[in-house]
Amino acid sequence: QVQLVESGGGLVQAGGSLRLSCAASGRTTSSYVLGWFRQAPGKEREFVASISRTGWNTEYADSVKGRFTISRNNAENTVYLQMNSLRPEDTAVYYCAAASPVYVTVVRAREYHYWGQGTQVTVSS
Repeated sequence: QVQLVESGGGLVQAGGSLRLSCAASGRTTSSYVLGWFRQAPGKEREFVASISRTGWNTEYADSVKGRFTISRNNAENTVYLQMNSLRPEDTAVYYCAAASPVYVTVVRAREYHYWGQGTQVTVSS
């Protein structure tokens, strides 16, 4: 069992940056693939980024490649999402999630077993 708590969301102007954090408790996060998803009002939850157990492998949605960076610190049981060059279309509730390491990285939401409560990111134009 893993409990995930996101933080770091907020209001930022277009072109700005935010760093999201997700702290895990319970079973150590090094046992899991970790990911970030987001959900905008009226839209389905979508994949943002995923990182392997060791942190050596990452995968990103095309919409955030080159702007967002996922990283993890297994010693601190934390995963991060550095978001740069933010756009109004990045506005959403951002969720972190943990998946069993069946694959190196995981992009499908249904493969993730544990989810945080989400943190709101709002990008103004």
